[in-house]
Amino acid sequence: MGRVTQRRPVLRIRAGAVSTRPDTLVAEEPLEIRLNGKPLAITMRTPGDDFALAAGFLVSEGVLASAADLQNIVYCAGATQDGSNTYNVVDVRTSPDVVMPDITLERNVYTTSSCGLCGKASLDAVRTQARFPIDDTPPVRLEPALLAALPDRLRAAQQVFDRTGGLHAAALFTPDGELLDVREDVGRHNAVDKLVGRALQNGDLPLSRSVLLVSGRASFELAQKAVMAGIPVLAAVSAPSSLAVDLAAETGLTLVGFLRGTSMNVYAGEHRIAQRAVARQG
Repeated sequence: MGRVTQRRPVLRIRAGAVSTRPDTLVAEEPLEIRLNGKPLAITMRTPGDDFALAAGFLVSEGVLASAADLQNIVYCAGATQDGSNTYNVVDVRTSPDVVMPDITLERNVYTTSSCGLCGKASLDAVRTQARFPIDDTPPVRLEPALLAALPDRLRAAQQVFDRTGGLHAAALFTPDGELLDVREDVGRHNAVDKLVGRALQNGDLPLSRSVLLVSGRASFELAQKAVMAGIPVLAAVSAPSSLAVDLAAETGLTLVGFLRGTSMNVYAGEHRIAQRAVARQG
Protein backbone atom coordinates (compact mmCIF):
# COMPACT_ATOMS: atom_id res chain seq x y z
CA MET A 1 0.00 0.00 0.00
CA GLY A 2 3.03 2.27 0.04
CA ARG A 3 2.28 3.59 3.52
CA VAL A 4 5.28 2.31 5.45
CA THR A 5 7.00 5.70 5.20
CA GLN A 6 5.82 9.25 4.63
CA ARG A 7 7.57 12.48 3.65
CA ARG A 8 7.38 15.66 5.76
CA PRO A 9 9.16 19.03 5.46
CA VAL A 10 11.83 19.69 8.05
CA LEU A 11 13.99 22.66 9.02
CA ARG A 12 17.53 21.33 9.16
CA ILE A 13 20.26 22.99 11.20
CA ARG A 14 23.81 21.73 10.82
CA ALA A 15 26.79 23.60 12.28
CA GLY A 16 24.86 26.86 12.11
CA ALA A 17 23.72 26.37 8.50
CA VAL A 18 19.96 26.36 8.02
CA SER A 19 18.12 24.65 5.17
CA THR A 20 14.71 23.13 4.43
CA ARG A 21 14.26 19.70 2.97
CA PRO A 22 11.82 16.76 2.99
CA ASP A 23 12.51 14.03 5.52
CA THR A 24 11.41 10.40 5.43
CA LEU A 25 9.45 9.33 8.50
CA VAL A 26 8.06 6.01 9.59
CA ALA A 27 4.27 5.92 9.19
CA GLU A 28 2.08 5.44 12.24
CA GLU A 29 -1.64 4.73 11.84
CA PRO A 30 -4.29 3.08 14.03
CA LEU A 31 -5.35 -0.49 13.36
CA GLU A 32 -8.63 -1.73 14.79
CA ILE A 33 -8.76 -5.48 15.31
CA ARG A 34 -12.19 -7.08 15.27
CA LEU A 35 -12.86 -10.66 16.34
CA ASN A 36 -15.72 -12.31 14.46
CA GLY A 37 -17.20 -8.90 13.77
CA LYS A 38 -16.85 -7.51 17.30
CA PRO A 39 -14.41 -4.65 18.03
CA LEU A 40 -11.58 -5.95 20.22
CA ALA A 41 -8.55 -3.67 20.23
CA ILE A 42 -6.91 -0.67 18.61
CA THR A 43 -3.14 -0.46 18.21
CA MET A 44 -0.92 2.19 16.71
CA ARG A 45 1.25 0.47 14.11
CA THR A 46 3.27 0.86 10.94
CA PRO A 47 1.03 -0.32 8.07
CA GLY A 48 2.08 -3.64 6.57
CA ASP A 49 1.74 -7.26 7.69
CA ASP A 50 -1.57 -6.25 9.28
CA PHE A 51 -3.07 -9.74 9.03
CA ALA A 52 -0.01 -11.28 10.69
CA LEU A 53 -0.11 -8.59 13.38
CA ALA A 54 -3.76 -9.37 14.16
CA ALA A 55 -3.11 -13.12 14.23
CA GLY A 56 -0.07 -12.71 16.47
CA PHE A 57 -2.01 -10.45 18.82
CA LEU A 58 -4.65 -13.17 19.20
CA VAL A 59 -1.96 -15.78 19.87
CA SER A 60 -0.70 -13.64 22.74
CA GLU A 61 -4.29 -13.33 24.00
CA GLY A 62 -4.69 -17.11 24.04
CA VAL A 63 -7.41 -17.13 21.35
CA LEU A 64 -5.44 -18.73 18.49
CA ALA A 65 -2.99 -21.61 18.73
CA SER A 66 -2.72 -23.03 15.22
CA ALA A 67 -3.46 -22.23 11.60
CA ALA A 68 -6.56 -24.46 11.88
CA ASP A 69 -8.03 -22.01 14.41
CA LEU A 70 -7.98 -19.23 11.82
CA GLN A 71 -10.69 -19.13 9.17
CA ASN A 72 -9.67 -15.88 7.48
CA ILE A 73 -8.70 -12.25 8.01
CA VAL A 74 -10.08 -9.43 5.89
CA TYR A 75 -9.93 -5.66 5.73
CA CYS A 76 -13.32 -4.20 6.55
CA ALA A 77 -14.87 -2.31 3.66
CA GLY A 78 -17.16 0.52 4.66
CA ALA A 79 -15.18 1.18 7.82
CA THR A 80 -15.94 4.90 7.52
CA GLN A 81 -19.20 6.81 7.24
CA ASP A 82 -18.71 7.35 3.52
CA GLY A 83 -18.18 3.62 2.98
CA SER A 84 -14.53 3.80 1.92
CA ASN A 85 -11.96 1.25 2.95
CA THR A 86 -9.20 2.79 5.07
CA TYR A 87 -7.24 -0.47 5.40
CA ASN A 88 -7.07 0.36 9.09
CA VAL A 89 -9.72 -2.13 10.28
CA VAL A 90 -9.31 -5.90 10.10
CA ASP A 91 -11.77 -8.63 11.06
CA VAL A 92 -10.40 -11.98 12.21
CA ARG A 93 -12.76 -14.88 11.66
CA THR A 94 -12.04 -17.97 13.70
CA SER A 95 -13.01 -21.57 13.07
CA PRO A 96 -16.32 -22.64 14.65
CA ASP A 97 -14.69 -24.78 17.33
CA VAL A 98 -12.47 -21.99 18.68
CA VAL A 99 -13.57 -20.96 22.15
CA MET A 100 -14.28 -17.27 22.25
CA PRO A 101 -12.74 -15.19 25.03
CA ASP A 102 -14.87 -14.25 27.99
CA ILE A 103 -16.39 -10.85 28.56
CA THR A 104 -13.21 -9.51 30.18
CA LEU A 105 -11.46 -9.73 26.79
CA GLU A 106 -14.40 -8.73 24.60
CA ARG A 107 -13.89 -5.04 25.12
CA ASN A 108 -12.53 -2.07 23.28
CA VAL A 109 -8.96 -1.68 24.48
CA TYR A 110 -6.31 0.72 23.30
CA THR A 111 -2.72 -0.37 22.97
CA THR A 112 -0.02 2.19 22.27
CA SER A 113 2.98 1.71 20.04
CA SER A 114 5.26 1.60 23.07
CA CYS A 115 3.59 -0.23 25.93
CA GLY A 116 1.65 -3.13 24.50
CA LEU A 117 -1.75 -3.95 25.95
CA CYS A 118 -2.06 -1.28 28.62
CA GLY A 119 -3.31 -2.48 31.99
CA LYS A 120 -3.28 -6.14 30.97
CA ALA A 121 -2.80 -8.07 33.83
CA SER A 122 -0.71 -10.58 35.58
CA LEU A 123 1.58 -13.54 35.73
CA ASP A 124 -1.42 -15.69 36.62
CA ALA A 125 -3.20 -14.69 33.40
CA VAL A 126 -0.24 -15.82 31.29
CA ARG A 127 0.01 -19.12 33.15
CA THR A 128 -3.64 -19.92 32.61
CA GLN A 129 -3.74 -18.88 28.94
CA ALA A 130 -0.46 -20.36 27.69
CA ARG A 131 -1.12 -23.11 25.12
CA PHE A 132 2.54 -24.01 24.66
CA PRO A 133 4.55 -24.60 27.83
CA ILE A 134 8.17 -23.87 27.01
CA ASP A 135 9.47 -27.31 26.06
CA ASP A 136 12.72 -27.27 24.10
CA THR A 137 13.82 -30.84 24.72
CA PRO A 138 16.75 -31.15 24.59
CA PRO A 139 17.25 -27.57 25.80
CA VAL A 140 18.47 -24.98 23.32
CA ARG A 141 22.16 -24.27 24.00
CA LEU A 142 23.64 -20.93 23.06
CA GLU A 143 27.22 -19.73 22.98
CA PRO A 144 27.61 -16.14 24.24
CA ALA A 145 29.58 -15.30 21.09
CA LEU A 146 26.63 -16.38 18.94
CA LEU A 147 24.22 -14.25 20.96
CA ALA A 148 26.56 -11.28 20.70
CA ALA A 149 26.50 -11.49 16.91
CA LEU A 150 22.70 -11.39 16.58
CA PRO A 151 22.09 -7.62 17.01
CA ASP A 152 24.33 -6.84 14.03
CA ARG A 153 22.49 -9.42 11.93
CA LEU A 154 19.18 -7.88 12.94
CA ARG A 155 20.38 -4.37 12.17
CA ALA A 156 21.59 -5.44 8.72
CA ALA A 157 18.09 -6.74 7.92
CA GLN A 158 16.26 -3.54 8.93
CA GLN A 159 15.40 -2.03 5.56
CA VAL A 160 12.94 0.67 6.67
CA PHE A 161 15.09 1.73 9.63
CA ASP A 162 17.82 2.72 7.19
CA ARG A 163 15.43 5.26 5.64
CA THR A 164 13.78 6.57 8.80
CA GLY A 165 15.77 5.70 11.94
CA GLY A 166 12.42 5.40 13.70
CA LEU A 167 11.47 1.74 13.83
CA HIS A 168 11.74 -1.12 16.26
CA ALA A 169 12.50 -4.57 14.99
CA ALA A 170 12.05 -8.15 16.13
CA ALA A 171 13.69 -11.21 14.64
CA LEU A 172 13.58 -14.96 15.00
CA PHE A 173 16.81 -16.93 14.82
CA THR A 174 17.64 -20.61 15.00
CA PRO A 175 19.91 -21.76 17.87
CA ASP A 176 22.70 -21.75 15.27
CA GLY A 177 22.17 -18.06 14.52
CA GLU A 178 20.33 -18.41 11.20
CA LEU A 179 17.89 -15.55 10.62
CA LEU A 180 14.41 -16.99 10.10
CA ASP A 181 12.28 -13.84 9.92
CA VAL A 182 12.42 -10.15 10.79
CA ARG A 183 9.64 -7.58 11.12
CA GLU A 184 9.73 -3.83 11.74
CA ASP A 185 7.14 -1.58 13.33
CA VAL A 186 6.82 1.67 15.21
CA GLY A 187 5.85 -0.50 18.20
CA ARG A 188 8.16 -3.25 19.40
CA HIS A 189 5.21 -5.38 20.54
CA ASN A 190 3.66 -5.05 17.06
CA ALA A 191 6.88 -6.29 15.47
CA VAL A 192 6.73 -9.39 17.68
CA ASP A 193 3.04 -9.93 16.90
CA LYS A 194 3.86 -9.82 13.17
CA LEU A 195 6.51 -12.51 13.66
CA VAL A 196 4.26 -14.74 15.73
CA GLY A 197 1.28 -14.20 13.44
CA ARG A 198 3.29 -15.18 10.40
CA ALA A 199 4.47 -18.31 12.23
CA LEU A 200 0.87 -19.21 13.05
CA GLN A 201 -0.21 -18.71 9.43
CA ASN A 202 2.65 -20.97 8.30
CA GLY A 203 1.81 -23.68 10.85
CA ASP A 204 5.09 -23.18 12.74
CA LEU A 205 3.78 -22.77 16.29
CA PRO A 206 5.07 -23.49 18.85
CA LEU A 207 8.44 -21.84 18.15
CA SER A 208 10.22 -24.15 20.56
CA ARG A 209 13.60 -24.13 18.78
CA SER A 210 13.99 -20.40 18.23
CA VAL A 211 15.53 -17.26 19.70
CA LEU A 212 13.57 -13.99 19.72
CA LEU A 213 15.64 -10.81 19.54
CA VAL A 214 14.09 -7.36 20.04
CA SER A 215 15.63 -3.95 19.46
CA GLY A 216 14.99 -2.16 22.71
CA ARG A 217 13.93 -3.16 26.17
CA ALA A 218 12.26 -6.40 27.25
CA SER A 219 8.93 -5.48 28.80
CA PHE A 220 6.43 -7.82 30.45
CA GLU A 221 4.33 -7.72 27.26
CA LEU A 222 7.22 -8.97 25.12
CA ALA A 223 8.08 -11.73 27.57
CA GLN A 224 4.39 -12.68 27.58
CA LYS A 225 4.28 -12.89 23.79
CA ALA A 226 7.41 -15.08 23.76
CA VAL A 227 5.90 -17.45 26.34
CA MET A 228 2.56 -17.64 24.53
CA ALA A 229 4.35 -18.65 21.31
CA GLY A 230 6.47 -21.27 23.09
CA ILE A 231 9.73 -19.38 22.43
CA PRO A 232 12.46 -20.50 24.86
CA VAL A 233 14.86 -17.52 24.55
CA LEU A 234 14.17 -13.77 24.52
CA ALA A 235 17.12 -11.41 24.06
CA ALA A 236 17.00 -7.62 24.10
CA VAL A 237 19.60 -4.96 23.47
CA SER A 238 18.32 -2.94 26.43
CA ALA A 239 17.01 -3.58 29.92
CA PRO A 240 14.21 -5.91 31.02
CA SER A 241 11.52 -4.90 33.47
CA SER A 242 11.18 -6.57 36.87
CA LEU A 243 7.90 -8.20 35.85
CA ALA A 244 9.47 -9.57 32.67
CA VAL A 245 12.18 -11.20 34.79
CA ASP A 246 9.57 -12.64 37.15
CA LEU A 247 7.59 -14.09 34.26
CA ALA A 248 10.72 -15.57 32.68
CA ALA A 249 11.73 -17.22 35.96
CA GLU A 250 8.28 -18.70 36.48
CA THR A 251 7.83 -20.06 32.97
CA GLY A 252 11.37 -21.25 32.17
CA LEU A 253 12.06 -18.54 29.60
CA THR A 254 15.69 -17.58 29.12
CA LEU A 255 15.83 -13.77 29.32
CA VAL A 256 18.93 -11.89 28.16
CA GLY A 257 19.23 -8.12 28.44
CA PHE A 258 21.80 -5.43 27.61
CA LEU A 259 23.00 -7.52 24.66
CA ARG A 260 25.62 -5.13 23.36
CA GLY A 261 28.97 -5.99 21.87
CA THR A 262 30.36 -8.94 23.78
CA SER A 263 28.47 -8.07 26.97
CA MET A 264 25.10 -9.29 28.18
CA ASN A 265 23.14 -9.98 31.36
CA VAL A 266 21.28 -13.27 31.79
CA TYR A 267 18.30 -12.66 34.09
CA ALA A 268 16.62 -16.08 33.92
CA GLY A 269 17.03 -19.45 32.26
CA GLU A 270 20.83 -19.46 32.42
CA HIS A 271 20.85 -23.23 31.80
CA ARG A 272 20.56 -22.49 28.07
CA ILE A 273 23.78 -20.45 28.05
CA ALA A 274 27.04 -22.36 27.58
CA GLN A 275 28.23 -23.53 30.99
CA ARG A 276 31.79 -22.32 30.60
CA ALA A 277 30.43 -18.79 30.23
CA VAL A 278 28.28 -19.17 33.33
CA ALA A 279 31.26 -20.46 35.29
CA ARG A 280 33.13 -17.18 34.71
CA GLN A 281 30.42 -15.07 36.32
CA GLY A 282 31.44 -13.41 39.53
